[in-house]
Amino acid sequence: MNIQFTYLPGDGIGPEVGAAAMAVLQATTQRFGHTLEAEHHLVGGAAIDAGEKPLPETSFESCQRTGAVLLGAVGGPKWDHLKGADRPELGALLPLRKRLNLYANIRPCKPYEALLDRAPLKRDRLEGTDFVVMRELTGGIYFGKKGRDAEGAYDECRYSESEVERIAIKAFDLAMTRRKKVTSVDKSNVLETSRLWRETVERVASRYPQVELEHLLVDAMTMHMLTRPTAFDVVLTENMFGDILTDEASVLCGSMGVIPSASLSDAREDQRVVGMFEPIHGSAPDIAGQGKANPLAMILSAAWMLRLSFGLNPEAAAIETAVEQALASGDVTGDLGGTLSTDQVGSQIADRVRRAT
Repeated sequence: MNIQFTYLPGDGIGPEVGAAAMAVLQATTQRFGHTLEAEHHLVGGAAIDAGEKPLPETSFESCQRTGAVLLGAVGGPKWDHLKGADRPELGALLPLRKRLNLYANIRPCKPYEALLDRAPLKRDRLEGTDFVVMRELTGGIYFGKKGRDAEGAYDECRYSESEVERIAIKAFDLAMTRRKKVTSVDKSNVLETSRLWRETVERVASRYPQVELEHLLVDAMTMHMLTRPTAFDVVLTENMFGDILTDEASVLCGSMGVIPSASLSDAREDQRVVGMFEPIHGSAPDIAGQGKANPLAMILSAAWMLRLSFGLNPEAAAIETAVEQALASGDVTGDLGGTLSTDQVGSQIADRVRRAT
């Protein structure tokens, strides 16, 4: 297979962790007999520095054409003085999500054995934790009308029934392949959008009698995620709540640097699922260029791209196994207690993929 995708290194540590992921992808495709065709393009601050908009049209056209996007990181203090859509985050990430219709964001929470003691919770409370957050990504307060007037500032939060229905279907379909439980998180005691959310989720749930549905208010969820993390399977929630909850969930895994994410749309005519794959961490400009950046989340995001956009499950599993082995043996960067550089971690995992039988 020719694996054609769009590679957006981005800003800060993005190009460094991206280079490590590309090395692992090269090793994987060589081992399994595929070819790799990456279209490199600018995005975010890197595009601004080149005299372009945060999302150049050539970059977007490549993303649209390939339907598979591997993104490093976007933004940093260097561009904080810019306003609105001129900023890397607002001018690149949100338009990418909206224009590619990437309405379903998936982030896993399954701590690695080697990192259990790095998490803030006790090992016996964390063991067995394995849930996925399904976050609606193109609606809600992040995409509503916003501005300032004589009375102050405002951000509109709006959801349609169809927006809630399609993300709920994704969540229930995923639950059917796992432990058949969905926890829907809202704020229906206060927000009208949450009341619509809950009503719509319950209608979708009626089509999945095998799946248990649980409702939790978002403030209660922040507590239960820490006190009973093993109780969850698929967590379904709206855009802003999902943003907050997934950052909280990341600490359960011992490090934000090991968590990939996938932002998905629907299948194209060629049956390929359109997706953008990126680590959940930011651009970390304070360590950029020093070889300290942990590339594991980016490498795992590349594995998710192989699985979800190209249907290459054995190839993705080979990368994930190599990452787990590297963690177990301590072949990691300093943030995880190792001594290797970003490039060295990428090389170690690439070698493990090549040697695997």
